[in-house]
Amino acid sequence: MSIWTQVLYAAISVIVATVYGLTLGGIVRKLYARVHGRFGPPVWQPFLDIIQTSSRRVSVSHGNMFLLGPVFRLAGGLGTYLFIPVIYGSAVFSNFSMTGDLLLVMYFVFFGQLGMALGAGQGGHPYSPLGIARGLAQMSAFEVPFSLAVIAVAIQYSSLNITTIVAAQQGSFLNWTLFTNPLAVIAAMISMLGMNMHSPFSIVLAPQEIPIGPPIEMNSGFLSILQTNRGLFAAAKLVLFMNLFFGGATNLLEMIAKTFFIYMFSVFVGAAYPRFRPEQSFRFFLKWPAIIGVLSIFYIAYLGGAL
Repeated sequence: MSIWTQVLYAAISVIVATVYGLTLGGIVRKLYARVHGRFGPPVWQPFLDIIQTSSRRVSVSHGNMFLLGPVFRLAGGLGTYLFIPVIYGSAVFSNFSMTGDLLLVMYFVFFGQLGMALGAGQGGHPYSPLGIARGLAQMSAFEVPFSLAVIAVAIQYSSLNITTIVAAQQGSFLNWTLFTNPLAVIAAMISMLGMNMHSPFSIVLAPQEIPIGPPIEMNSGFLSILQTNRGLFAAAKLVLFMNLFFGGATNLLEMIAKTFFIYMFSVFVGAAYPRFRPEQSFRFFLKWPAIIGVLSIFYIAYLGGAL
């Protein structure tokens, strides 16, 4: 396969993932509205928002880093997605997974959030640094159980290559990490609640307290970039969790079904629980999920005869 063919396939994959992620976002907004007793916006509202914001122009700027913040954020989402195999064995949806591993993907996850923090931190509104401080603190907290779960998976499959991890889970659903190391899956799924920032961990955007947090001064095309990345990054995280813990996918329909139910887990929790205070969120991730993550490493090491 030539490099230009790979680039073309990757572009198709990114478009599909972005559309899917934005559609999920529209479904979630509709679900939350119905839970609150409202009719809610249409499912295609995220697409209308992007069209509206991208068509506007603004002359306000707080410096070069402020302008680069959304770009870094989108680069983090793209980098995360492009090094993950979306569909196992597919040429179109394999992306560039053969050139990167799980550690590279995790670096890109950090890169986007840190880039956005640098950009929003140069703004002039007090809600921006407040949201950044909360976001970085919560990210540091939920990354602890997630990293422990990833370490357990790497030990279990003796590899950091995501395609190899997916291949090891083929043959039967009993081969999924969900069944071979459930403790790692529990720790990772709890950490995903913080990644998706639904209640009770919606302390960064917190619309009733610090309206939309870090992006509060982002508008026009900058906000359009952030909205686009919101769909792409959501899809990338879901595909990553599917590959690591739920056996991956061998076709597009299986991918949609698995990622939809993975995402609905955080949506249902968000609809059922009120928002934590910031200190409650940080302590939560550093307590039970972290302990479960440590136990998952001992669990798989014991089964592997390492102890």
